[in-house]
Amino acid sequence: MDTRHLEAFLGAVDAGSVTRAASLLQVTQPTVTNRIKALERWLGATLLERLPGGVRPTTAGHSIVAPAREIVRLSGRVRRIAETSLRPQGRLCVGASESLINHRLLPLIEYLLLRYPDMDVSLRLSTPQGALAMLRNGQMDCVFMIGSGPSDEDEDEDLEHRDLCPEPFALVAGGRPGTRAAVSSMLVTADIDVRHCGGLLNEAEATLKAGRTLKLDSITAVKRMAESGIGVGLLPEVSVAEDIADGRLRKVVDWLPATSTHTRALWRRGDVGHPVLGAVLKAASDVVTAH
Repeated sequence: MDTRHLEAFLGAVDAGSVTRAASLLQVTQPTVTNRIKALERWLGATLLERLPGGVRPTTAGHSIVAPAREIVRLSGRVRRIAETSLRPQGRLCVGASESLINHRLLPLIEYLLLRYPDMDVSLRLSTPQGALAMLRNGQMDCVFMIGSGPSDEDEDEDLEHRDLCPEPFALVAGGRPGTRAAVSSMLVTADIDVRHCGGLLNEAEATLKAGRTLKLDSITAVKRMAESGIGVGLLPEVSVAEDIADGRLRKVVDWLPATSTHTRALWRRGDVGHPVLGAVLKAASDVVTAH
């Protein structure tokens, strides 16, 4: 016996009509009719009396209403218990840089909170270098950062990674006219790990003919220096899009570097079997996309 047959029967009893029952159950009327007939065949009894204005239970139908409700209730409880036991539970510490937290990961955190209420995911702001160090020593379980190329992890035999979406960079300066000469000698950047984005950094320095490169821990500080004419900022395009649109920053050149960069997730090799980590990585693949 299929509990859907009981649900169809109870729906018809409660609604007084097969048509209304179909609407409540969000299936077609023939589906409700067929399920009720299948239940009647299985029991060997007529359960509903068909009337001009609808249906009503027969004596046999009346006799099974209460036990049918109990069976449907218990069936639903079993399903909920099974779903709960399969739902990822536990704690996970995630590290990420300022630009990724502000522009990539907030939708992911919202998705996880809504979909997995039993998961406790904490998000910590960190530089790429600091996040990788904490990932290796077990203080973090997963790190989101920007990396380039398929071979960046060759020396990281203890880590695995997954590229999630392209993350292009831009060279930006103050939006006011006349600042180009003042900012051409120094490159200022943040959210870049030399080991994972060294090729991009080299290309930026060559394009700008930079005499000096200053690496900061704050995207906001880089923007302020670029806006003030102190240096040219090398930042993810997603982090400066609003500033460019508002005229606070401008692209120094239309730059298409040969080095492709991506937002990527990293975790310790062998940890992917952890149910919470697996759920986070799956959600990241679904949610973290380029806009």
